[in-house]
Amino acid sequence: MIDTDTASDDAVALILALRAPDVKVAAITTVTGNVPVAQASRNALYVAELCGSDVPVYRGAERPLLREYVSAVWFHGEDGLGDHDYPKPLRDVQPMHAVDAIIQTVKATPGITIVTLGPLTNIALALRKAPEIVKHIGRCVVMGGNPCCEGNITPAAEYNIYVDPEAAAVALRSGMPVELVGWQLSRGPAVLQAGEIEHILNMGTALGKFAIECNSTAMAAYKTQTGEIGICLPDPVAMAIALDPSICTESSDHFVDVEVHSELTRGMTVVDRLGVAGDARNREVWRGACPMKVCWTLDVPAFKSALFAALG
Repeated sequence: MIDTDTASDDAVALILALRAPDVKVAAITTVTGNVPVAQASRNALYVAELCGSDVPVYRGAERPLLREYVSAVWFHGEDGLGDHDYPKPLRDVQPMHAVDAIIQTVKATPGITIVTLGPLTNIALALRKAPEIVKHIGRCVVMGGNPCCEGNITPAAEYNIYVDPEAAAVALRSGMPVELVGWQLSRGPAVLQAGEIEHILNMGTALGKFAIECNSTAMAAYKTQTGEIGICLPDPVAMAIALDPSICTESSDHFVDVEVHSELTRGMTVVDRLGVAGDARNREVWRGACPMKVCWTLDVPAFKSALFAALG
């Protein structure tokens, strides 16, 4: 099951999942994040249509739990897909709310893997409404945070966690088997370079063309933001790890919590990498935090190979 604020990199992540031959996507739920939830829903339906999938799409939370909404249209375009005027999808979202769809799908599918690609608002609301679903979840792969690294919306925070830090705190403290895939893994060698972009376009497939085209605005914004040239794909990195855990080549379990009080470090994912949480001086600070798997390194060739296969 995929929870997404569908914009340009989310779209490519959805293609990876919907094209995976040995995976069934039970549901896609949408949330306000990169774009408002109505646009995220339209985008998810459009991508599913491109992939020939009739996976049900459920519309979810329209705003963060407590915070004023902060969009990322400056990065992804007003429509989230680079403003290329893609046609309206042929079908509509399901009538059930995404939160109820999450609860129902998890209960009906013990051991399910959840992949979150946006703010964790829907997940937090589902956990509050039905906390017993935690025991049914096999994995929860979270694209979010910036463990021990700089952020992409503030120096301290990554966008998905920053937008709704209270929701992230609920999710990360819930006891779910979380695997945290931070923004930093999609940088550097994981960025699609000019030759790789050309390779995808030369495949001559509709999905390949769409994947590059819908990231055009994001590519320009990423250069402005970081100085790096290429297409940065954090959501596909997380999806690739969800589909093939061996693509995360180094991980370790740590207590992780989210800062919800300070405006300076709002949304910071605080990772106890050195294991000081057991220190008596820190026990009160870490009360309620949960240990989870943090991915530190990526098999870049394997990630790009999976991407090329899905788009080919």
